Amino acid sequence: MSPKSISRGASRPYRSALRQQQADATRSRVVASAAKLFAADGYARTTLAKIAADAGVSAETVQGQGPKAALLIAAIEYAAFGVSGEENLLNLDVGRQFLAIDDPAQALDFLSAAQTEVHQRCAELGLALIGAATADPELDRYQNDLTASVTSQIRRVLEVFRDRGWLRDDVPFDELVETAAVLGGFEVFLRVTRGDGWSVDAYRAWNRRVIGEALLP
Repeated sequence: MSPKSISRGASRPYRSALRQQQADATRSRVVASAAKLFAADGYARTTLAKIAADAGVSAETVQGQGPKAALLIAAIEYAAFGVSGEENLLNLDVGRQFLAIDDPAQALDFLSAAQTEVHQRCAELGLALIGAATADPELDRYQNDLTASVTSQIRRVLEVFRDRGWLRDDVPFDELVETAAVLGGFEVFLRVTRGDGWSVDAYRAWNRRVIGEALLP
């Protein structure tokens, strides 16, 4: 084998890695633009052409990232925690940070702040999903799955509270999970901040207080 052929062969992994980085960067840009437009304009008024223009790519490039429904799903998942498909919150950085806290009040402080940040990024996308799900069976299924997934994540967190003796025991565990899911839902965040005009800080303080009163002994 000649030195030239060795050089060509050695460059292939580098070129392949570079192409993958470029593809990942393009997808991230497209998903970010989709998230911004879905949140601002809703699902129906957001077209692939608008996403392409905002992302600075061709319409064909956006189409290559999947149909519009898939882009909404990706936008929600990446906006929430920056990953897609992770079923266990405790495996993420935010979950590991929570597990390292050894005081229930501090743990609730941390979780309330983290939940509020997620709502700031995703609440409007949640409204877009609700609107789209009425006409799209795929998104309707995803909405149901997402609701079940969020409840499962809350259950995992409260299992940690229960195992550490931090959770009240005079109320059934399933009821505490449902209470936390309802009080912490993005719909409540939007009602309080957008509907009633509360600041995000006021919402976060209220959320921390009412969930603490509901969960802790």
